[in-house]
Amino acid sequence: MLDVLLTVAGALALLVAAFSARIQRVPMSGPLLALLAGVLFGPEVLAVIDLPTIVERHDVMHEISRLLLAVSVMAVALRYPVRDIRPLVRPLTLLLVAGMIGMALITSALAAAILGIGLAAALLLGTALCATDPVLATSAVTGDPAERTIALRTRQLLSVESGANDGLALPLVLTAVALAGPLSGPAALVESLGGILGAVVFGAAVGAAGGWLLRRAEAHREVESGPLLIYTLLLALFVLGPSGLLHLDGILAVFVSGLAFNATSSAGERAAEYRIDEAVNNLLVLPLFTALGAMLPWREWAGLGWWRALLLVVAVLLLRRIPLLLALRRPLDLTWRDAVFLGWFGPMGVSALFYLTLEAARLEADTVVLAAGTLVVAASTIAHGITNTPALTAYRKAADRANERS
Repeated sequence: MLDVLLTVAGALALLVAAFSARIQRVPMSGPLLALLAGVLFGPEVLAVIDLPTIVERHDVMHEISRLLLAVSVMAVALRYPVRDIRPLVRPLTLLLVAGMIGMALITSALAAAILGIGLAAALLLGTALCATDPVLATSAVTGDPAERTIALRTRQLLSVESGANDGLALPLVLTAVALAGPLSGPAALVESLGGILGAVVFGAAVGAAGGWLLRRAEAHREVESGPLLIYTLLLALFVLGPSGLLHLDGILAVFVSGLAFNATSSAGERAAEYRIDEAVNNLLVLPLFTALGAMLPWREWAGLGWWRALLLVVAVLLLRRIPLLLALRRPLDLTWRDAVFLGWFGPMGVSALFYLTLEAARLEADTVVLAAGTLVVAASTIAHGITNTPALTAYRKAADRANERS
């Protein structure tokens, strides 16, 4: 079955790579195409990829999402020079604290009200969906159309936020796990603080050492010139492995190591080369979304009640993030168009799958939480995939009107 999945995902990746410029001009993203391919070739339609649902084998999706999330946050950490990120520390802190907690609470309240589930289950769902996904957000801020249209500061805010909050969501998720299961509050606090602090220290040390070693080797001609992708993939995997053994927040550790590597290596001097590497990173996520499409729990979705499911999707997409960004517009120093853009493009994808399956591994898998969570992830993949190009057009028109008035 793995060979069939790789065949479908590989063929799709080749098509996306060959027609990448054309795809950027239409309302369709790579992850959305992969999701639809998984549904088409999955057990509910053609039955070519015969995989169990994510409810039945959440452990498989957890490991896949963990690896690909690490690759994605490493790409985010290397996207901009560190000197460009320093002025964003204050707004990023606000987004990562008030924004993430607000999104978790709003989503939890919506889940409790619409699905009629208890507080513990609602918090499990809300915290799993509170992080902005770096994989889906990348489609909105990279590529020539986005770079010509969206303000640089806005793209930087969304990129760095999506990279950092995937690891920083862990304390919120562990709090929900503590309320829903045997983990005590003090134990959750100790694990969260230890995991985060250890991840920062370990990631910074390894990233700085890796960057220094690469620069030294290049200076002494002890290493052949090669694409940054090779080095950064190896660095991400090296950081991720020991982080798991040491019970650290592995995703955060990889992100911090990428920032440290960016600051100490020649990455900033090789920006043109890195654009190629980032394109390859974007293609690596296609097998996951293909597998997700084949593993969607259709029967469990039906068990939610279709009107409840539809109402939950619409409410989460519209109310989870947009009102918060509009309320924080002045503290974040955003124009109305940038606040709306950042409010809409806070997608839920690989990071949500990672935390949903982490919760299922820590506790007995809650069918309702997994079903509702994967439904929102699928809806976010579709909604943000088809609105990417129209959103750029609307943003450009709003910017033109603002320039005319000034």
